[in-house]
Amino acid sequence: MTGLPVEMPAWFAIQFMGVPLAAVLGGLLIGLAAVVLYLSIGRIAGISGIFFSALNEGGTWRWLFLAGIVVGAGLVSWLLPALRTVTRSDPGMGWLIVAGLLVGWGTRLGSGCTSGHGVCGLGRLAPRSFVAVLAFMATGIFAASLLRHWLGVPA
Repeated sequence: MTGLPVEMPAWFAIQFMGVPLAAVLGGLLIGLAAVVLYLSIGRIAGISGIFFSALNEGGTWRWLFLAGIVVGAGLVSWLLPALRTVTRSDPGMGWLIVAGLLVGWGTRLGSGCTSGHGVCGLGRLAPRSFVAVLAFMATGIFAASLLRHWLGVPA
């Protein structure tokens, strides 16, 4: 991994079928969490749905699930600082708030987020999740192409 200011741990470079081991383990943990939530209380692990339901309806399990996401990310960042994302510039709090509101609006408009549709919906072979994931991917590819290749915004 060139260009990073810190050296990556040796296990990070291990490949599993051409994919870094960290990505494989992360995907397995996300899938495991979705399965455990579904089998234990029959709920889908769609993060935007859990978030908006926690705001509107409450529920201890929702707040614990959301806290686990934040604490888990913080714990990994603390234990493995070499995995932290390196950014070239700080967009500022205003842009981050705007981006967060746009993502929240999009998840409400799309009746779910990538975790709900992509991880859980596709796993249940839900047709509307298949359509939603196609829309997410097409939009992401278009936005990345627009910003990076057409407008010249650096990564």
